Amino acid sequence: MMERCGTGKWITAPLGVCLLATVCCALWGSAFPCIKIGYGMFQIPAEAVNTQILFAGIRFTLAGILVIAIASLGRRRPLVPKKGSWGMILKLAACQTVLQYLFFYIGLANASGVKSSIIEGANVFISILVASLVFRQERFTGQKILGCLVGFAGVVLVNWTKDGLGAGMKWNGEGFVLLSTVAYAFSAALIKEYSRREDTVVLSGYQFAAGGLVMAAWGLVGGGRIAVTSAGPAGIGMLCYLAFISAAAYTLWSLLLKHNPVSRVAVYGFMNPVFGVILSAWLLAENDQAFGVKTALALGLVCLGIYVVNRPRAVSAADSVS
Repeated sequence: MMERCGTGKWITAPLGVCLLATVCCALWGSAFPCIKIGYGMFQIPAEAVNTQILFAGIRFTLAGILVIAIASLGRRRPLVPKKGSWGMILKLAACQTVLQYLFFYIGLANASGVKSSIIEGANVFISILVASLVFRQERFTGQKILGCLVGFAGVVLVNWTKDGLGAGMKWNGEGFVLLSTVAYAFSAALIKEYSRREDTVVLSGYQFAAGGLVMAAWGLVGGGRIAVTSAGPAGIGMLCYLAFISAAAYTLWSLLLKHNPVSRVAVYGFMNPVFGVILSAWLLAENDQAFGVKTALALGLVCLGIYVVNRPRAVSAADSVS
């Protein structure tokens, strides 16, 4: 669609890649504080697990609809999967949407936005481990090992207290956020495999919708309820914005990957935890955590690790973020 508008050359220019990739990372980074703000608007306490699942399900159902609608309009035809693609879509939905965000939404309710942003940065490293050692999709090089070690050092540091690592983590808080990165890693490897047989946007849009419906049904059956009247227009707007994050960021990121080498785009992934920390500090008033020396060092290690992994000589398996 952009080629028809005469901007095809601009999207491959260094400045264009930088601006669009930055927009994607800013959107993804804003999800951390906005989910927690959404919990407050809809009066969802940390212990209301089924309501958190329902909230996530509504978000991703809407996100799937938006991805399908945007792509259909851009291509001027309905975006429909091939007959043999539904099995792949359902497997992706289970891994990328249901498992990843089941752990993420529950974990974020029991952990700070700052810590969650930094821990979520580990998805790049875990994706490389899964792609290299489990799916054998790429070589596990010394550069990747170095990047993984540096990045995981940041994750350990942010959760370390004077009483050790365990005292700084909740199993259903930071622990669940970390598990969400494992689910993402497997979904990234599956996407790389399945995209050889089906359009990546088709896979993403339909798995968002399918996974979102499963989560919404799960939450409802488990007794989850969304207080729409108490949230008001602002709450509805926040929910729509969260859906927009997934739909818009994924569409832009896919467009960049289509027209540029993966390494040129993936290197900007280091900005995800940066935006997550800054926006959490600003919107959630987590200034003490965000601007402490330990957090700054941890964030620097995560960003350095992501950069090392994504230098031109090494291409990550995690070509995109959910």
